[in-house]
Amino acid sequence: MSPPVTETLLAECRDHALHITLNRPQVRNAMSLPMVREIMALFDYADTDARLRAIVLRGADGHFCAGGDIADMANARAAAESGDADPFQALNREFGRMITRVNQAPQTVVAILEGAVLGGGFGLACVSDVAITLNSTRFGLPETGLGIPPAQIAPFVARRIGLTQARRLALLGMRCDGEEATRLGIAHECVTNADELADKLATILAQIKRCAPQANAVTKRLLLDVEGADLETLLDRAAADFSRAIQGPEGREGALAFMQKRNPEWAQ
Repeated sequence: MSPPVTETLLAECRDHALHITLNRPQVRNAMSLPMVREIMALFDYADTDARLRAIVLRGADGHFCAGGDIADMANARAAAESGDADPFQALNREFGRMITRVNQAPQTVVAILEGAVLGGGFGLACVSDVAITLNSTRFGLPETGLGIPPAQIAPFVARRIGLTQARRLALLGMRCDGEEATRLGIAHECVTNADELADKLATILAQIKRCAPQANAVTKRLLLDVEGADLETLLDRAAADFSRAIQGPEGREGALAFMQKRNPEWAQ
């Protein structure tokens, strides 16, 4: 089955990865409400195709995402003035549902960060599993300078880089380049040009392919639950997950491949 048709995104399945491109280059891929909903639809689609073990997020024409779409804000203001209950809250919360969906995806999410990575784009980068940036990329949380909080983004930024650095970035409305973003932990790899970016992505996708898909999904869920769960309960669940894995098809194939000195089936 092919990915669903979208108006604000480009989507293509290649090998074991779903490549999603934010495609509103005329506004530096600012995130509109239709784009938010289409991202969630594509992540839902990825769950229906067992071949898809990675999701690559990037932006068209040299920019990742310049934040929220100002047109949505204008529409919400008009709706509020016409008597709607609270369109701003509904709009903001829908973005939060999208970023939570991306954060919890069982696939490995890889973000390719170029140009502008601002506001909502910054938040989206912070829920990727692996982020590669150009050194020239500009990161920032400009919300407080516009008189609003980074409401749905802040918790994910704090989890990504720690409370101290998140407070500094958000409360000063700071901007930084790709090298500083990598030092802070927003990105994991920093390169200097498009060729290096492509090579690094190819290497990461090859590394993902060597990992068993269900083992990766279980490991990701375990890591995401570290902060919120009681440790003993989490370790009990982890032991049960380990038992199912080692007795399941991936565990058996992994052991057999190791003994036979070959790659396991999922790495072919």
